[in-house]
Amino acid sequence: MHQTTHASLPAERVIRPLPDQLISQIAAGEVIERPSAVVKELLENALDAGATEITVRLEAGGTRRIAITDNGCGIPPEQLPLSLARHATSKIASLSDLENVNTLGFRGEALASIASVSQLTLTSRSQNQAHAWQISGHAPEKAVPASGAQGTVIDVQDLYFNTPARRKFLKTEQTEFGHCAEVMRRIALARPGVRFTLSHNGKIVDHWKESSLEQRSAQILGDEFEQARLPLEEAAGPLSLQGFVGLPTAARSRADAQYFYVNGRFVRDKLLTHAVRAAYQDVLHGDRFPSYVLRLDLDPALVDVNVHPSKIEVRFRDSRAVHQFVFHAVSRTLARTSATAQGTAPAPVPAASVALPWIQNQPRQASLGVAQNTFRYGEMFRGTLSSTTPSPLAAYVPGQSNVPGNSGSQAGSDAGTDEFPLGFALAQLHGVFVLAQNRAGLVLVDMHAAHERILYEQFKLALQSDSVQLQPLLIPVTLIADPVDIGTVEENVEVLAALGFDMAVLSPTRLAVRAIPALLANSDAQALARDILRDVREYGGSHVLTERRNELLGTLACHTAVRANRQLSIPEMNALLREMEATDRADQCNHGRPTWMQLALSDLDKLFLRGQ
Repeated sequence: MHQTTHASLPAERVIRPLPDQLISQIAAGEVIERPSAVVKELLENALDAGATEITVRLEAGGTRRIAITDNGCGIPPEQLPLSLARHATSKIASLSDLENVNTLGFRGEALASIASVSQLTLTSRSQNQAHAWQISGHAPEKAVPASGAQGTVIDVQDLYFNTPARRKFLKTEQTEFGHCAEVMRRIALARPGVRFTLSHNGKIVDHWKESSLEQRSAQILGDEFEQARLPLEEAAGPLSLQGFVGLPTAARSRADAQYFYVNGRFVRDKLLTHAVRAAYQDVLHGDRFPSYVLRLDLDPALVDVNVHPSKIEVRFRDSRAVHQFVFHAVSRTLARTSATAQGTAPAPVPAASVALPWIQNQPRQASLGVAQNTFRYGEMFRGTLSSTTPSPLAAYVPGQSNVPGNSGSQAGSDAGTDEFPLGFALAQLHGVFVLAQNRAGLVLVDMHAAHERILYEQFKLALQSDSVQLQPLLIPVTLIADPVDIGTVEENVEVLAALGFDMAVLSPTRLAVRAIPALLANSDAQALARDILRDVREYGGSHVLTERRNELLGTLACHTAVRANRQLSIPEMNALLREMEATDRADQCNHGRPTWMQLALSDLDKLFLRGQ
């Protein structure tokens, strides 16, 4: 019979201190993952030293050489040996300093870690020194005279020469250089007032002069971002947020143009990323990613940056407050993407629909929506007027002078059209698009997408204010239901009522829909009821009203919006244009696609070679 034997116990282990060199190499494994990490640490040190001009020279993607020159305050010769010692720093001296970090570096281990895995030379000259001094990583205790201007030069050669296991995990030269260049972009965006130069294998790759964040972000993220972004600047208590967010219609297939900074430090923080993503959720398709450059500033005591050796993660004292602040700030900025938005930057045609230059400073029109529209939406798409106030556009016919600001055959071409940025309808194209004329030229509107956004925003406002009005059905609509549907109705009466639905159980196999939301009065009541029951059943009533609310409202709006090939009259088309002008986020449908685009007269001239 086989007898199981226990593994022999290990021999008595001896605890011994590790050599300093090995300690530094272990630390280097945490901090210096690849050449780009060296670039990051040295750039942060240069900025902490007050540098206003920084040059980075790389060879072989940084594996052969990384040389960084700055014009900062420099290091006195007597402190040079300490600069390469582990856990020696000028940036913190006590626990209270650690809890109020206002510098990029603070651990005091980067230079020591780099020196342990490379051939490092440090040359520095402080302001009151007649010449520079130099030390090397292999002899850090002795500084020797050297030539050099005020500032510091750190020359790192043969990275990982003594740790071949680490070196073999590096990627190709171009890949490593790409990571280094990305680190440069991140830091250059954080400090637009600093001049940066990057060269690779003797060739200058990037050069950014001192500028504003507006200019620097355009240089780094490109023309597309420059032409399709919105400025953001908000503050609340100890929090302030500023920067630029890209228009939803200029979103990208990858999340490679997202830069978030906390007190000037680039971070990848799940809380902040989620807050921004949530703000875009009802204007952006699920598989697209917005571009943005944002800086959050707050008291250093309210954020912990000592979370990870790379210092790329942070932890907030009040994470919920930070999340809500960022979410609402970005949401309010995106809400300005409407035809009457102030200061909306023009986007390239047809990539995005934007506010026109001649109406950027116009005040927003009084809402034509839930409370004040001269057309009631249930009636608008049946072509009848509200019984309250006659619409000035009710009898509008292109080419006639019965509309304010319209004279003769020049429909909507004089100053009166300033009140109506999207102009006046001319025709419907193929049952899908509305063609309108405004002061700038022609406007093309996707009528279904535009109406979908209008309904969505109206429904969202009503739900937020608990004022979703029910439209009783003259004859209740009945539908066949299974036991799960029956149970869903019985268990979620209040949730359904909050969403504007009144349903009753008629029998174990049949439901009655007695009322639907007034905003959706013209919809297929049976289809709406099945949609709402499916979502409530799958996700739970409370979940539908919170996290999945916007998706649900988008579905309802899509069901109700005017369909393709639905023939609209001129008054109906004009009513749609007026509602668009009064609706936040009207430039995109609920999936992030543009709802309208502008063709300027100059564009039309080019099509017909006028003036050539």
